[in-house]
Amino acid sequence: MLLEVEGLCVNYGHIEAIRDISFGVEEGTITTLIGANGAGKTTTLKTISGLRPVRAGRIVFDGTDITHLPPYERVKMGLSQSPEGRGCFPGMTVRENLDMGAFVRKDTRTPAYQQDLDRVFDLFPRLSERVNQMAGTMSGGEQQMLAMGRALMARPKVVLLDEPSMGLAPKLIAQIFAIIDEIRAQGTTVLLVEQNAAQALKRSDSAHILETGRIIRSGPGRDLAGDASVKAAYLGGDV
Repeated sequence: MLLEVEGLCVNYGHIEAIRDISFGVEEGTITTLIGANGAGKTTTLKTISGLRPVRAGRIVFDGTDITHLPPYERVKMGLSQSPEGRGCFPGMTVRENLDMGAFVRKDTRTPAYQQDLDRVFDLFPRLSERVNQMAGTMSGGEQQMLAMGRALMARPKVVLLDEPSMGLAPKLIAQIFAIIDEIRAQGTTVLLVEQNAAQALKRSDSAHILETGRIIRSGPGRDLAGDASVKAAYLGGDV
């Protein structure tokens, strides 16, 4: 198991946001977390990234306990995140935003850096066309591509994608999901939080449903997508 979450508990003050959840992410797979707003999905990703402190439990990445490591150390180990809301630096260019993703590697302007930059531009050709454009002047879809590209510039073993389709037009949503499939095909493991449960479950090797900070169902994505109770609760009655 490349990433393991064991008995994780996370609080916001006295409020329990995550309550004793456990799950694993196999190398080379797409694992999805779905659930209603406030279920704890984003908190789970933030905690895995090191942005939220752990009250109890532990996080093991590639055989190492990272529960109390700072975020930048986790990135150096191969764990990066494309956050909810994109989080691009609006006053920086596309190239400068991508450089921020590669910063912890300390090998910018090397052949390895150029290889990763070429990979991002292959996945997101629009970024190569706008490399000198300020991120703040880009559309929402372009900023989402930039946020995902920035995360990939860290050369992660596991990339955490938080709501990559949020606020996008249907044509762009289809494009983003096709890119997620390609990211996995290229060998990067994906942990996905996604409001579009139908699309997420369809392509997930494993999936977990969160409700009020707890995992209430787990299984292969397609099995959950075909379950009548899951369809009724999360898929509008159909996939």
